[in-house]
Amino acid sequence: MKFSIAHELPGRLRLRCPEGSFARAEGSVIGAILETQPGVTRAAVSHRTGSLLIHYTGDARESILTAVGLLDETFYKEIDGSSLVPQEPTLSESLTSLFGGVIGRALLPRMLRYGLTFLRALPLLGRGLRSLWRGGRLNVSVLDASAVGVSLLRRDFRTATVITTLLALGDLLESWTHKKSKESLADSLALNIDKLWIRKDGQEVQIPMIDLRIGDLAVVRAGSVIPVDGVVFQGSAMVNQSAMTGESEPVHRAPELSVYAGTVVEEGELVVRVTAFDSETRIHKIAEMINESEELKADIQNRAEKMADAIVPYSFLLAGGIYLWTRDATRATAALLVDYSCAIKLATPLAILSAMREGAKRGALVKGGKFLEALAAADTVVFDKTGTLTVSAPSVAKVIPFEGHTRETVLRTAACLEEHFPHSIARAVVKQAEKEGLSHREEHSTVEYAVAHGIASRLRGEKVLIGSAHFVFEDEGVACTPEQREVIGQEAEKYSVLFLAIGGRLRGILCIEDPLRKDAFDIVKRLHDVGIARVVMLTGDNLRVAKNVAETIGIDEVQAQLLPADKTAVVKRLKSTGKVVMVGDGVNDSPALAAADVGVAMCGGADIAQAVADVILSENRLHALIDVRRLGIGVMEKIHRNYAFIIGTNSLLLALGLSGTITPTMSALLHNLATIGASVYSLTPVLGKASESTAGGGNVPTWSARP
Repeated sequence: MKFSIAHELPGRLRLRCPEGSFARAEGSVIGAILETQPGVTRAAVSHRTGSLLIHYTGDARESILTAVGLLDETFYKEIDGSSLVPQEPTLSESLTSLFGGVIGRALLPRMLRYGLTFLRALPLLGRGLRSLWRGGRLNVSVLDASAVGVSLLRRDFRTATVITTLLALGDLLESWTHKKSKESLADSLALNIDKLWIRKDGQEVQIPMIDLRIGDLAVVRAGSVIPVDGVVFQGSAMVNQSAMTGESEPVHRAPELSVYAGTVVEEGELVVRVTAFDSETRIHKIAEMINESEELKADIQNRAEKMADAIVPYSFLLAGGIYLWTRDATRATAALLVDYSCAIKLATPLAILSAMREGAKRGALVKGGKFLEALAAADTVVFDKTGTLTVSAPSVAKVIPFEGHTRETVLRTAACLEEHFPHSIARAVVKQAEKEGLSHREEHSTVEYAVAHGIASRLRGEKVLIGSAHFVFEDEGVACTPEQREVIGQEAEKYSVLFLAIGGRLRGILCIEDPLRKDAFDIVKRLHDVGIARVVMLTGDNLRVAKNVAETIGIDEVQAQLLPADKTAVVKRLKSTGKVVMVGDGVNDSPALAAADVGVAMCGGADIAQAVADVILSENRLHALIDVRRLGIGVMEKIHRNYAFIIGTNSLLLALGLSGTITPTMSALLHNLATIGASVYSLTPVLGKASESTAGGGNVPTWSARP
């Protein structure tokens, strides 16, 4: 089996196979086979994402990798998965079995019925004893076991039967609700496409997905799901992108525009040049992210779990005190049947999973609950300029040669050097050379890239440099005449400038026009509207260009001519006084993204930026940042409202049980209903209908930059 190591921790491996490598039943077979390997404690297999999550002990890592590599497709496809792994029953089947057993036992003779009640209680008693034995902790398992144990010791088998049934019902509903919430998030993003049409040699042919290659031309007609990420090569269509961006209206897609797997062609027909498919599509990476997301719990979730268990000892103290005061075992049992932890432990992760799903629909892919919490608490947003506030495809506005060089020579030489590096400005230079038909075959030696500075190489025996003024003039000591300085000063008022030097002399400049994104004009105002106190822009560009951008869109603070290390230092300084969100897209931004409380990457940016970021804006729309901020605030408010409901309701039930107003059986029933109610509320949308911010756009504001 082909695979790669996607993630690794001690005792834990996540492997990724090409999507479509195995079906659901075959995944069960693979998981069962892996769990027979020495040292493997658990193997979870996802047919949607081709993911294999393997937990192991000791030094079993190498043998596991060998075993996965030797798994032959012909072997696991010929075995019936159901023979190795029982099919999981549906919710209705589980409920039928649970209540059918209760009714069936009620018809049995008394002694047999009591014996079955005791047997049904053994797993609960065992779970409580194991918790005490292993960790010596008084947790919910011990609480449940105590309630059942007291009823059995009092020979109150009817109460014991009701308690075990309700606890089993609660466990069943909790497990099913959590599982369905997570599955629905992944299912909403999953693709089930085995074949597709491609255009080849002027004809349309249908091929299996496994035969698809990068660069192929996929044909997608009205009513069909786009199965790949790509760029429109031919055709025009209205595409429903709600699965990726949450946009309520279809968007027009035409040649040179991007389309994404999982979106739907509503009208028209497209021929799409494939840029990514299977495990490399954005929608697949979202689904894969969901599998990892629960490892990144919000601090509030961890606190909730700790608080829930911390309450348990007080339940025992209360039950003991009630019994000593009243000598009424029924009332004491009521204190054991109402716990706060079940609802708290279930409702909080469900709220976070639901919010993550809502964020994905609105164009913001959040990698874990802890980042939603940090977004809610943030007071500062830091933007990189190039490719973030400006469009991700800057263009060459002017090429000005010096010292007898021609415009074509300067552009050709610059493109020859820049084509090696995946930066938006480098792509602009290369694209301009291609547009003008200038071939730029490699005649230079090995290039050296100084991050945020420029590029150095040798061309026909002379040292050639391209990059910033700091790099060319200060670091490399290139001379610049007064006439050249005057020209540079004039152009730097309007453009970002790249400098080309050959043999220690300035040979030309390239003026880069980097227009602002449409949604950049009101992003600062909207951030202030949702509670962000300060908006900062950091850039490696010159100060005059940076100030012009800041004044146009109302940035509060700007710092220019920064190296990556400088950006990181600024972010760390800002963190010392509050929570910081950093938004960027390039290799240069990666250290700062990693240093921030929340790193936000544009999806069109560098791979490393997306890898280190905590949130990815899936459609390069800055307004998705507004929604994800509101989403973070909303889910934290929802969690706190749930806390109030859970504590208030269970405290009331506890008081009613202790006063004898309701029986322990009724107390257990109402407690489970309250837990279900909190869980259902957790799954409701935070933001409701898509907000105006998801639509992008916005008018140019009239305010100026703040002092």
